[in-house]
Amino acid sequence: MRKFSLSILSILFACSQSPERDSNTIFRYNESAGISSLDPAFSRNQANIWAVNQMYNGLVEMDNELRVQPSIAHSWEILDSGFTYLFHLRNDVLFHAADCFETKEDRRVVAEDFLFSFERLRSAELAAPGNWVFKRVASFEAPNDSTFIIRMNSPFAPFLGILSMKYCSVVSQKAIGYYGNTFRENPIGTGPFYFKMWAENEKLVLRRNKDYFETDVAGDTLPYLEAVAISFIPDKQSAFLEFVKGELDFISGIDASYKDELLTHEGELQPKYTENFKLYKQPYLNTEYLAFLVDSGASISVNNPVLNPLVRQAINYGFDRQRMIRYLRNNIGVPAEKGMIPAGLAAYNQHTDYGYNYNPEKAKALLTQAGYPNGEGLPEIALQTNASYLDLCEFIQSELSKVGIKLKVEVSPPSTLRQSIATSKVPFFRASWIGDYPDEENYLSLFYSENWAPNGPNYTHYKNADFDSLYVLSSYETDVTKRTLLYQQMEGIMMKDAPVVPLYYDQVLRFFPKNIVGLEGNAMNLLDLKKVKKTD
Repeated sequence: MRKFSLSILSILFACSQSPERDSNTIFRYNESAGISSLDPAFSRNQANIWAVNQMYNGLVEMDNELRVQPSIAHSWEILDSGFTYLFHLRNDVLFHAADCFETKEDRRVVAEDFLFSFERLRSAELAAPGNWVFKRVASFEAPNDSTFIIRMNSPFAPFLGILSMKYCSVVSQKAIGYYGNTFRENPIGTGPFYFKMWAENEKLVLRRNKDYFETDVAGDTLPYLEAVAISFIPDKQSAFLEFVKGELDFISGIDASYKDELLTHEGELQPKYTENFKLYKQPYLNTEYLAFLVDSGASISVNNPVLNPLVRQAINYGFDRQRMIRYLRNNIGVPAEKGMIPAGLAAYNQHTDYGYNYNPEKAKALLTQAGYPNGEGLPEIALQTNASYLDLCEFIQSELSKVGIKLKVEVSPPSTLRQSIATSKVPFFRASWIGDYPDEENYLSLFYSENWAPNGPNYTHYKNADFDSLYVLSSYETDVTKRTLLYQQMEGIMMKDAPVVPLYYDQVLRFFPKNIVGLEGNAMNLLDLKKVKKTD
């Protein structure tokens, strides 16, 4: 495979030497999960999102602090108390050169392109996984080339954040018409890199877009790199070895196969790697948790102890999250002692008065209050998980046994477990929630009663009238500070009822050689290569 990739890259660069740029500035990374589509309407997982992000733009984008910034829209207005969004578009954005365009002017992005892109995304015919993002939208309008209007059925304060998702990238109607069903493998976008070739499960190559509209602070055209080369080595340990040998410029996250080889128990680089590599860490909008089905009308026994909030609270107090993270995660992640909203969002506050730390005596007292002194008479509780999280669940099992709670850990295939959770067949299960967009509402929507599964993400079937009223109120609140306070009130109500057991808030981990400059990120773990450089 390496001979193939090197020959392809040598062909690409043989006729493209530039006196201004080093033709060897190729950024190489591996995607072990593979990529299923390069159409942004199908950018539902991280592998697809990372590739799509290099090739497409939307109206807005997120910076490293998760603040909404201009992209193709240079400015916008929110009118009519949040019912109308008016975007003013740049006039210098071009789609990548392709056979579907006859002239350069044909490539210019105008408001009609967003009208087409957004209507395409929510069309039943396309059946895109991202069609939900416009469920609150009444209409789209393009009164002229530089003005785009979105009218809402009801105000929704996090909507600008949703528009930063790659689902909302602009695509060309001409390109879609020209390539039809093969657009997934012939992507035409506006981004800093354009598509060059894709041998599925072998290599994906992107090239620098010389017509890209963004510049750096000095006025120099972005991107700096000449190309991005993505390999598809499925085995993560093999990919790690390629990284150590210098064949890859970047790995993300940590796998059990090389966790202790690369990191100390404190979560820092092992000394033998510090001379050549950097470790970049920051919060990741991913909360790992256990969840209870708290609906007594669901298909579980009315005598199941997880229906008792006192038992659920006792489980929350009954194990040491900090010890779990240190020994099972090499201190990668933040112990989730506050709630579901992860570190990295404004409503996360270590000093709130709700949440659960390790307090075995409190756990025992709650069991006594629930009618199970020292766990006597408490039925065994089954916890469903998949194999990837067995070590965490067995740690919790051992810890809870010390306070009188007998836990039975049952392992199911991931697909089976997801189906059982979606159909409310599992009383107690392990889950995770990666933010679709950077707003606390995305996490609190898991507990809004109108989102009960299977019609929404409320898999616990939690219902609280006070929570629901605050949830609706927060969707109308445009003042960020006031909305943050509402989110904290909602989380406090929910955590007292304890439909979930938050475990930890994940972290973004990025490893790269010291000659890579400008590779940062945000808490959405988005890979943005337009400002990355490779030095000598």
